[in-house]
Amino acid sequence: MCQKRRLIRSVTEFRRCYSQLGAADLVLGVLPVRPGEEIKILDLASRGVSFFPSVLSQFLSRSKAAQAQVLADYMVPGTFVAYGLVDLARHLRDFPAGVAVVAKRDRGHLGLGVSLWPELESLYSLASLQGLTYPLVVQPFLANALDLRVVVMGDYVEAYERLNPQSFRKNLFQGGSSRSFALTPELQDFCHRVMARGEFPYAILDLLLDVADNRPYLLEISFKGGLTGARLSQAEFRQRLNTLEEDFVRQWESSSKTPP
Repeated sequence: MCQKRRLIRSVTEFRRCYSQLGAADLVLGVLPVRPGEEIKILDLASRGVSFFPSVLSQFLSRSKAAQAQVLADYMVPGTFVAYGLVDLARHLRDFPAGVAVVAKRDRGHLGLGVSLWPELESLYSLASLQGLTYPLVVQPFLANALDLRVVVMGDYVEAYERLNPQSFRKNLFQGGSSRSFALTPELQDFCHRVMARGEFPYAILDLLLDVADNRPYLLEISFKGGLTGARLSQAEFRQRLNTLEEDFVRQWESSSKTPP
């Protein structure tokens, strides 16, 4: 049975108590819901159920396409989402010959599903001849940009640069290496603005830093990712995450004791 004023800590509890949850309840932690099950989260949000992390951030963390729409202002100018061949065709005029582009499958990880094209016409020509997996995030390729990963956990912030002279893919999984990177106040502020827009209480952010004008761009933001190049260990990451969650639970419990 589900008790009154429920604190849900697992996807199993979430599914068992779903129909009974209401405005007094809290769902804690990122829910690994199955495709097609996301509607339950939206339904509970409309009922006033509290979530940590927020519903918006959980949806964004799951989808590159969603990020490219909601967080477009922080990404490389020209980034767009293609849901089919028509979208690729519509943007051909925006990408002249010789302008390289990167295409990303919506839910690929570790650099898998990322491809580099000498121009959008090449990607469009392939898509015209055979079916592609949509949606795709397409953006101009910045050849001379630094690839940074930033970890923000409460008051803990660190960054490292990812390098791979053999490939445009800088992921450590794809053979890249890493070195510590000193974040400037401007870069930290950029990360916090991205997080605030997406309602992320903590995050792992992948950034491009254009060396031509020292301007940062968001590549991706998520709740989890490889920490091989970080000083922060997975054990410390989980400990800090637990602290953030329990702080939120205490605030939630305290709010229930506040007179209306």
